[in-house]
Amino acid sequence: MNPDLDALKPYPFEKLAALMAGAMPPAELAHIALSIGEPKHSPPAEVLYSLRRHEGDVARYPTTTGLPELRTAIADWATRRFSLGAQSLDPERHVLPVNGTREAIFAFVQATLDRSRPARVAVPNPFYQIYEGATLLAGGQPLYLDCRAEQGFRPDIEAVPADAWRDVQIVFVCSPGNPTGAVTPLADFQRLIELADEFDFIVASDECYSELYLDEAAPPPGLLEACAALGRDDYRRCIVFHSLSKRSNLPGLRSGFVAGDAALITPFKRYRTYHGCAMGLQIQQASIIAWRDEAHVLANRAAYREKFAAVGDILAPVMDFAPPEASFYLWPAVPDGDDEAFARELFAEQHVTVLPGRYMSRGGESGGTTHNPGAGRVRLALVAELEATVEAATRIRRFIERRY
Repeated sequence: MNPDLDALKPYPFEKLAALMAGAMPPAELAHIALSIGEPKHSPPAEVLYSLRRHEGDVARYPTTTGLPELRTAIADWATRRFSLGAQSLDPERHVLPVNGTREAIFAFVQATLDRSRPARVAVPNPFYQIYEGATLLAGGQPLYLDCRAEQGFRPDIEAVPADAWRDVQIVFVCSPGNPTGAVTPLADFQRLIELADEFDFIVASDECYSELYLDEAAPPPGLLEACAALGRDDYRRCIVFHSLSKRSNLPGLRSGFVAGDAALITPFKRYRTYHGCAMGLQIQQASIIAWRDEAHVLANRAAYREKFAAVGDILAPVMDFAPPEASFYLWPAVPDGDDEAFARELFAEQHVTVLPGRYMSRGGESGGTTHNPGAGRVRLALVAELEATVEAATRIRRFIERRY
C-alpha cells in the first residue's frame, strides 16, 4: 500500500464516534444532529423532475469535459454572480464540471503538486480536512495558517515569512469559511494574487458556501471577481471550486465545477480523463436546471436567515459567538473551554450532536504555536428544518444553564 496513507489523520467524524462511544442519551428525546454539514432543505422540484426525465441517459458514457450546455450555464452563472467581463470566462477553456468540490479538490492537488521540489500547501486552520489529506497523499506538507477571533477568523497572510512562501505551491482559501463563516474580503484575495505572482504559487478558492449569506445586499466576493477587478481576465494562477450541494440542497447529486486559469484547467482535464470521473449525463442535465435558476436559492437563504435569527436569540445569552457573515455554521466558544467534554455531555444529556472544534484544526504545526485554534469551540450546523433546529438550540441552552 502507499505509505503516505499512514500520514492521514483520523477524520473528524471518526473521532466524534469514538468520543460518543458508550454514551446513553435519553431515549425519549429524538436525536438532532448539528455535527454534519448536510443540507436538509428540499431540493428544487425541477431538478428532481429532470433526473427522472433523463434517467435513460445512464445508458451512455459521459465525457470528461461535460455537455457544452452545462459549461455554458456555469459560465453564465459565474459571470453574473461575480461581475466578470463579458465573454471573459470561456466555457471551452476556463470551466470544467466535477463531481462535487470534495472530489475535485482532492484530485486537483494530486494533479498539481510537484513533489520533486519542496511542496507545501497553505491551508486555513481550522479547515476542511480534504485540504490536508490531499496534500499528504500527493507527497506535500501542509502549512497551517491559524484563523483566530482577533483576525476575524481569517488567516493573517502578512505574518507568513518569505522563506515559507517560497516553498508553497498551492494556497487554499475557504470563503465563506468552514467552520467559521468568515468571508474573505476582495482586498485579501487581491493580496494573495500579488503574492502568487511574486512566489509562483496557485490560489485555490473553495467557495462552496458562497450562496449562503445573511445580508442579501452583501454577497461574498470570490477569487474570480478579484481577478476581474484587477483586469486579470486570464485568471492566471487562480482556480475556484463551486458546488450545488449547499446552494441548491443537492449534496447527493455530486455536482460542481472548477473554473479559472486555462493553463491549470487543461492539464487537470487530462488528469481527470485518466482518473475516469466524468459526471453522469442525467446529473449534467439536472445541473443545468439548477445553475439557471435563482428563485430556489433566494428561498434557501431566507430559510437559513430565519434559523440564524431564532438560534441567535436562544443561544446568545449563554454562548459567546460572532454572528457569521455566511455559511450555515455557528462557531461558538464553550463555557469552560473543553469542547470535547461539552460535546460528549451534551449528547449524553440532550441527544444533540455537535462537533468539537479541535477535530477540525491542528496545534503545534503553525508558526511554532502549541495552541490548537479550534480548541474551546464547537461547530453547529444549522441544516435541519426550523423546528428541529430551534429545539436543538433550546436543549443546548437548557444543558448550559443546568451544567454551568
